[in-house]
Amino acid sequence: MRYPVTIAATLIGVALCLYNSTGYDPHNLVFFMFSVPAWITDMIVDIHEVNVYLMYVLTIASWALLGFICDYAVARGRRSRRRSYD
Repeated sequence: MRYPVTIAATLIGVALCLYNSTGYDPHNLVFFMFSVPAWITDMIVDIHEVNVYLMYVLTIASWALLGFICDYAVARGRRSRRRSYD
């Protein structure tokens, strides 16, 4: 199985973290819009007490996981379609 969506989603997560770390997102608006771990963390604890690098790693990992789930669903759909034609 190839993983094109996983790679693309991981790159989106890396780009999101790089954009946030450069300072062009001063109020972390973009980061909080697209980072699922940041949403969850903000509901549980004060976000200012959490290590930034941990949030970056979790963000990249969550984007990679979403991409993997999409790749798995596409591969499963292709397998079922191939079986129905046989």
